[in-house]
Amino acid sequence: MEGLGRRIRDVMEIMRVENLCKTYGRGDVKVEALKHVSFTLQKGEFAAVIGESGSGKSTLLNCIGALDEPTSGRILIDGQDLFAMAEEERTIFRRRNIGFIFQSFHLIPELNVEQNMIFPLLLDYKKPDNSQVEEILEVLGLQERRRHLPGQLSGGQQQRVAIGRALITKPKIILADEPTGNLDRRNSQDVMELLTKASRQFQQTILMITHNPNLITGVDRVMQVSDGSVNDLGGNVNEKLS
Repeated sequence: MEGLGRRIRDVMEIMRVENLCKTYGRGDVKVEALKHVSFTLQKGEFAAVIGESGSGKSTLLNCIGALDEPTSGRILIDGQDLFAMAEEERTIFRRRNIGFIFQSFHLIPELNVEQNMIFPLLLDYKKPDNSQVEEILEVLGLQERRRHLPGQLSGGQQQRVAIGRALITKPKIILADEPTGNLDRRNSQDVMELLTKASRQFQQTILMITHNPNLITGVDRVMQVSDGSVNDLGGNVNEKLS
């Protein structure tokens, strides 16, 4: 069954980035943060973008998430051109089709685990599917913590809630921005295992940026950003990075 899922995934393109450029400033202070970046992601693919601080990886993620506007180029998610949309239309599309996991968990302190998870659905005036909520809580190991407030959770548990919040809307793509940046080594590994499990179990497309090459062993594909350009390293990249 897993092999069938892989074959299906391989022929379903979910995102296309075409000739993406992002420039800040002009003249002597001009900075080319992204230079003619192009790649695609398939449904269910877990891809990592690695690079040093200032390489352009955060700019790339912000453009894909429609949090920043590129200077030129196109980003298509499920065939929809993000920056051909009007601003209000793009905001709604982002809320319904793009999930975010940040280094800082951004949980609402007054809401418990389950309430934080379903909050994006409530913002969109949608009723949560109880079976889906239960499945995500089970996958993330949060059933016994569902009534706990964020202040009663460890950092690793809070990041699990953030993962659940990103999964609950069944987005076309999840963008993970240094999701283990505030965690210790053990919790970082746990979070990576959960992201991998989510990608496999829910056929969830994930694009993660990280500066830590030790966290990419379980992903399907790795892209390296350097000086605004992207090099696709493919899978099994440990030897290329050593």
